[in-house]
Amino acid sequence: MDILQALFDLQDLSYKAFSEKLIPNVPPERVIGVRMPVLRRFAKSVAKTPEAAAFLQTLPHAYHEENLLHGCLIEQIRDFDACAAALDAFLPHVDNWAVCDCMSPKALGREPEKLLSQIDRWIESSETYTVRFAIGQLMRWFLDERFDPAYPEKVAAVRSEEYYVNMMRAWYFATALAKHYDAVLPYLVRNRLDVWTHNKTIQKAVESYRVTPQAKAYLRTLRVK
Repeated sequence: MDILQALFDLQDLSYKAFSEKLIPNVPPERVIGVRMPVLRRFAKSVAKTPEAAAFLQTLPHAYHEENLLHGCLIEQIRDFDACAAALDAFLPHVDNWAVCDCMSPKALGREPEKLLSQIDRWIESSETYTVRFAIGQLMRWFLDERFDPAYPEKVAAVRSEEYYVNMMRAWYFATALAKHYDAVLPYLVRNRLDVWTHNKTIQKAVESYRVTPQAKAYLRTLRVK
């Protein structure tokens, strides 16, 4: 089986045009145009094949959908250590938000202590999408019953000029406000975030149906000009 040819066989040209607009930093010639549900089904069908194992060892990839498929195949890995190792190899090659955000391997959530150690390493990376992925995993696995007030500190400590890092930071804090309002509000009241992330957090929280009208009214007063 030729995996790249299989991806082209799944091509949807109308979706290719749509995808190109979502990932403007990826050259159009690198976009095949395969819908995510189709990619995920394909990943499940080939995950245990020798071709998939070889594909995971072949980096970097030429096409956007190859990277998406790589992320989907990592999601199929059930062992924590193997999954983390695959992510360590792949994350430096991630070059856009769509690939970064498509990955949420269940194996990571099975060992939260190990995952926190990984997050601490990833969040210190100089790679934009490695940092974004770290924050995303902190949001995915540690904003519910595993929440600890120390975790928002990790995100607040990040300093970056990268739009896609700071957008994820704002997304994290807006979600945290919806779930742990009293614990997270001081980050805004005390101006713990840079101005852009501060204001974007408020915008996203105000747009959220999970934040009360009273809280939204107060958050609007905290905007920084």
